[in-house]
Amino acid sequence: MRIRSLILTGVAAAGLVLAVDRAASAADYPVLRGSQQTEDTPPRDFESGTFNWSGFYFGGGAGVSDTKFQPGSGTMQDLARFAFRNTTLGNEVDMGALVSDLPSKRDSGATFFGFTGYNYLFGDAMLGFEADYTRSGHSYSVSDYIARRFITSDGTVNDFSLSSNQGAKLHDYATARLRMGWAYGRIMPFATIGGVVGRFDTTSTIDATWRFTRTDPVTGAIQNNVVASGYPLRVGATKNNVYGFGLAVGGGIDMALTDNLFVRAEYQLIRFADIEGTTTTVNTARVAAGLKF
Repeated sequence: MRIRSLILTGVAAAGLVLAVDRAASAADYPVLRGSQQTEDTPPRDFESGTFNWSGFYFGGGAGVSDTKFQPGSGTMQDLARFAFRNTTLGNEVDMGALVSDLPSKRDSGATFFGFTGYNYLFGDAMLGFEADYTRSGHSYSVSDYIARRFITSDGTVNDFSLSSNQGAKLHDYATARLRMGWAYGRIMPFATIGGVVGRFDTTSTIDATWRFTRTDPVTGAIQNNVVASGYPLRVGATKNNVYGFGLAVGGGIDMALTDNLFVRAEYQLIRFADIEGTTTTVNTARVAAGLKF
């Protein structure tokens, strides 16, 4: 009986220890289980190799521009004819035919700009709107001179000259463009097309001189080297803050450096319509940095 009691007591003690151990294990298990299933914080888009290009952005940069100024045909010719309007000399000599078209001129150098825009994403396709403002300061000036002697039908010997001068200065310009691109993770190539408005100073003038030698029809005296009334004469004008309009196209690549910071390399071509006798074309290679929100 004593041995049986000891065996029963040992079994009961072992069962108690086992029950306590299981209870302790059960109490600890949710903690262990919870710690095993704790998920890592999802990586940000940039860290995962992707980038969300949608949203508002702005930035600034610098570029190198080559600006071509092309004087138009007809502007200076019309001014030359106007300089001798309503005169016997002007009626018998086509002054416009004596004035040649002036050659094109180029100016180049650094330009600085700022931009802002908004992107919409449709899968990997991007459609957006962007506006920018650029300081230029590029200019040109070209001139020509011609002098002639002509005897009109009334016997008057006329000595006259035409000094033509044409120029322009592009102070600054702004564009509004559509952007179309395709996102390859952190890199997005794009193309742009839109309109441009620019602010110019322009000059288109002709300085005319006229002297003549003739016999006075009343007295018969010879009038030698007489300055014609109203001459020297300047026709044309110099104008400030003239606005011109045109087309802007381009393309480039945006590359994300962080979740909010990106850099850009871009080429832009701008063509202004005729502005006071000058057509202007601007080719620009530029780089920039921007912030996206």
